[in-house]
Amino acid sequence: MKVISQIKLPVEKEMELFEKKFLEAMSSKVALLNRITHYIVNRKGKQMRPMFVFLVAKMVSEGEVNERTYRGASVIELIHTATLVHDDVVDDSNRRRGFFSINALWKNKIAVLVGDYLLSKGLLLSIDNNDFDLLKIISVAVREMSEGELLQIEKARRLDITEEVYYDIIRQKTATLIAACCSLGAASVKPDSNAVAEMRKFGELIGMAFQIKDDLFDYGDEKIGKPTGIDIKEQKMTLPLIYALNNSTKKEKAWVINSVKNHNKNKKRVNEVIQFVKDKGGLEYAVKRMKEFQQDALVILEKYPASPYRESLELMVNYVIERKK
Repeated sequence: MKVISQIKLPVEKEMELFEKKFLEAMSSKVALLNRITHYIVNRKGKQMRPMFVFLVAKMVSEGEVNERTYRGASVIELIHTATLVHDDVVDDSNRRRGFFSINALWKNKIAVLVGDYLLSKGLLLSIDNNDFDLLKIISVAVREMSEGELLQIEKARRLDITEEVYYDIIRQKTATLIAACCSLGAASVKPDSNAVAEMRKFGELIGMAFQIKDDLFDYGDEKIGKPTGIDIKEQKMTLPLIYALNNSTKKEKAWVINSVKNHNKNKKRVNEVIQFVKDKGGLEYAVKRMKEFQQDALVILEKYPASPYRESLELMVNYVIERKK
């Protein structure tokens, strides 16, 4: 958590003010809704998304933020929170960041309605202030996230994912939201500048590296030293597994696919698949690709003058691939 505090330092004041504005943006005349939104605000995570918005805005404008930046950060959080609330219903998940999920406490019907409410609040916050450029950035992200999830579900049924399709899935599912935060930060202070597209690319590259790092956790957590194999149990095709399959004989491939499809609840078999992926060099390959995305992101930052904001973003890029959870 120390690294996060360090990253946050140059935008600490903005983040404090943002929290107040975010709570206001959520408020409603319905007591039940206010109870639920307070619960959501009080169990916030690392707040990486608003941090990206403010750091990028300050980097490209040499230290300036404005009301649009705050609104943009609020809209991203409102819409992102809405998608998380809906995700928990879709996944039938009872926990989120170690707390009970909304659907666990208030049931699915209320959770879906709360998600809809947050989504509409986000849309109206942009529309009421004529932030149509910011709204477009966020709406594209939501569309892509939904498409990415559906593409993953469609492909998981057949387990025929190529490396290219895998990148499409994670680009849409994970990277598009970080890309939206970064391009939105730039657009809030310098609309119609090159920085908007450039920062979108920067966010996308970080998102790709972030997701590959997540995939690697499945093959062994440094803290506990044990692989989790959760992705295999859920029949998710991740980069280490795709690489291993691409470098297997027909017989090996058939055994892995059969294991993932029909024996994914068998602990011994899952561990054998994990070992197989390791033996085929799947982890090394994924680490190599992750570092390529990380380096490409750092190259984009080098175009901007040195500043505490750029430094924080560089720290963030490195944190993404060095984090322990």
